[in-house]
Amino acid sequence: MPSTPVSDFVVSVPSMSYLDRSPIDTDTPQQPSRCDITMDAIKSYIINHKLVPGDSLPTETELCQAVKASRSSVREAVRKLEALHIVKVVHGRGTFVGDLSLEPLVETLAFRAMVKATSKQDFSELRNVVQVRRSLDKGVAEPIVAALKGTEQPELVEITDRMMQRANEGDSFLDEDIAFHSRLLAYADNAVLSQLSDSLWMVHMAVLPSLGLQVSAQLRDSAEAHRAMLDAALAGDADAYRRAVDDHYRPIDAILADELDR
Repeated sequence: MPSTPVSDFVVSVPSMSYLDRSPIDTDTPQQPSRCDITMDAIKSYIINHKLVPGDSLPTETELCQAVKASRSSVREAVRKLEALHIVKVVHGRGTFVGDLSLEPLVETLAFRAMVKATSKQDFSELRNVVQVRRSLDKGVAEPIVAALKGTEQPELVEITDRMMQRANEGDSFLDEDIAFHSRLLAYADNAVLSQLSDSLWMVHMAVLPSLGLQVSAQLRDSAEAHRAMLDAALAGDADAYRRAVDDHYRPIDAILADELDR
């Protein structure tokens, strides 16, 4: 297997592992560690060899030779890349390209929002997540409406019926909410967008209950907004769909605005 210097890998794919860090001393530029450089080299190896999730990587010895890095640097880099779902280590079998999921992003965003909210009673981070979710939902109005116009969607209708029933009983409908948005966004035919939206939704729902914010009074409004989104899509009305999305987010917007104004 031909070996390539680490510097060649770093040139081919710009470093993502350290450029976004905030150094403790802002007057002194933070230099990438050997592990950071090795991580970028391994990522570049995956890209340059056109590997996809599930494909195997070379053995540890071969990988050390390929990226011109020490065994300790490769081991540390692999551990960090595994935490990011970029690689997956299967003991007794080897190292493989990971599933590249957005789970690490979800965990970081959720923790960041909870830290700000619980330590400083600052709900701006959660509001930012909500704003991005709304933008995504409105941005895919056209493809969703085009896909659903004139069709019958008994599954989505049943989900919104359950939302209405649970709202009338004063119960939340987290499972139905997740299922509704997941199924709806599938019609946008954009896997990246669907995964990002699902991730932001999970951040939203992971943070909200932990903050003790009450949304029960708006349950029925939220359920009705979901049904309005579906009705607009089935009718082929993108403008009505976007209005329903705004209605869907209005209750949580009001709650967060009230908390931020305190």
